Amino acid sequence: MAEYSPYREFTKRLKLLISKHPNLIATTLSNIFTMRLIGNKTHGDLAEIAIPEFINQYMYDFTSTHVGKDRFRAKKREEDISVVNQITKDEVLISIKAYSVGPLQLSTDKEARMFPLLESQRVSEINTSDRIRAILESPAFSEIEQMNVLPLIYDEKKNICNILIFDAEQAKQDVAAIRKVTGGYGRKHPIYEFRNENYEYICEVRYGGTTANALQRGLWTNTRNAIQYFDSITGGWIDYSHNMILVRLFSHALVASKRGHDRALQVVKDDIAEMIEGERL
Repeated sequence: MAEYSPYREFTKRLKLLISKHPNLIATTLSNIFTMRLIGNKTHGDLAEIAIPEFINQYMYDFTSTHVGKDRFRAKKREEDISVVNQITKDEVLISIKAYSVGPLQLSTDKEARMFPLLESQRVSEINTSDRIRAILESPAFSEIEQMNVLPLIYDEKKNICNILIFDAEQAKQDVAAIRKVTGGYGRKHPIYEFRNENYEYICEVRYGGTTANALQRGLWTNTRNAIQYFDSITGGWIDYSHNMILVRLFSHALVASKRGHDRALQVVKDDIAEMIEGERL
């Protein structure tokens, strides 16, 4: 039996809520991904305040707050939101990732320990269980199973989305080979791929040197190639649609006064109350 984890307890409860009230998450994700019409990164930033609000409004045994960028930069971990279980009082810090289907960054490896450790092995492939276990149990990889990442994944061409949780524990257990890849896909820096006994892709560690930016380093996986290592919190792919009224609301709000914002906020609160009543929460 898996050890109790406040993060797993939260995602289990979130999955249960969504299974009973799918319209709530479909509406929220539609609104989040509509923000891509404003800017390519806007949806990711606004997801960090939308998900805590979703939790506060619809998950009665949990409360959530946005950690904020200033506090984020001062932290060693990569959290965006804090979630507190009001029954157990456990707090869990979660990183929100809003990514297109495909490559998904799980950790930036801010201390740049993973890649140097793999480079120190001085081989192109590691396939002995003792060496693999030694690497995965080393301090450089010690936080893999403690990564609390909530990935909001979208396919813009198909207008579908998903919340996919990476099973780091299972992935770690299944690693049977680690190989260095230096070429292909216009790759500037080498990577190390982790594969299972069937040589299927699990995840990868990207270059972690001083010249690497945040998208060239850290631990990555892929929501296409490693889908067997993900659990869908939404019960599979769900349709989403762009909310053009929301875009108009934002544009008007930016040139309106606080008085107007206060009135609009009350209308939105009333609408949420109606949604809660309609869902019989």
